[in-house]
Amino acid sequence: MSGRFAPSPSGQLHLGNLRTAAIAWLSARAAGRGFIVRVEDLDRQRSRREHERQQLADLAAIGLDWDGEVVRQSERFGLYEAAIERLRGEGRVYECFCTRREIRAEIEAAPTAPHQLPGAYPGTCRELAPARREELVAAGRSPALRLRGDDERVAFEDVLAGPSGATVDDVVLRRNDGTPAYNLAVVVDDAAQGVSEVVRGDDLLDSTPRQVLLQRLLGVPTPSYLHVPLVMGRDGYRLSKRDGAVTLADLQADGVPVREVIDWIARSLGLAGPDESVTLDDLVDRFDPTGIPRGPVAVPDLRSRPR
Repeated sequence: MSGRFAPSPSGQLHLGNLRTAAIAWLSARAAGRGFIVRVEDLDRQRSRREHERQQLADLAAIGLDWDGEVVRQSERFGLYEAAIERLRGEGRVYECFCTRREIRAEIEAAPTAPHQLPGAYPGTCRELAPARREELVAAGRSPALRLRGDDERVAFEDVLAGPSGATVDDVVLRRNDGTPAYNLAVVVDDAAQGVSEVVRGDDLLDSTPRQVLLQRLLGVPTPSYLHVPLVMGRDGYRLSKRDGAVTLADLQADGVPVREVIDWIARSLGLAGPDESVTLDDLVDRFDPTGIPRGPVAVPDLRSRPR
């Protein structure tokens, strides 16, 4: 049984990513669980090995260690296809020829159903007539594959958010370019790697009912979930490059040592005093997941702290 951190190697990790990684590691180690790192590089256009190397170096720099080899999703397509075939055998898979623009237009035109996920797919291709399918294929459309969700209501308990749930739409399983979809891949990987707790940003809370349904249909365990508030930029929006020095490399270039990043993470979690210097190992015995502050965290200007 283990916790995990699973970054996408499309750029450098920022302070919010590092804080979430630290929480995931602390939660696993405080409970005596293993901890793994998985590289979620399904997006082959944006993923870069140099980003992966930098991300792993940054995690190690703040004191994270992990068990076993780092796994890449790009090397596990066979597992995802096997899961799709299992769902297909149960009549749960259908082809979807809709473009994103068509889906967006139909969503905007339709009333929102109560308890439905934001941006839920309206089911346009669910009962597509054979003649219409032939027309779309002849026009050069390549289909994605979707799960027939049957408007199932899925509830789960989050450590911080409490009871959560939604009516699950027909989630994409494989994109029309042949790439396995995120929701399917993480379910397959978490099960295969023995992940018993998922810690991640609360911007992903809405996607969890889709994953819980897939877990049930594939007959794999549902891990516990801990969705943590995001670190926000100075403009009140989620942290990004526009907020200046928010990566380890940027901060170190401005003379901010890594230990100050670790100290800020500890202070933001209420695990260290204002002038206390700590390591992540120091925090394991202090950590209680239910004590994580529930509000968003403002990005600090570590460059202004006296040294």
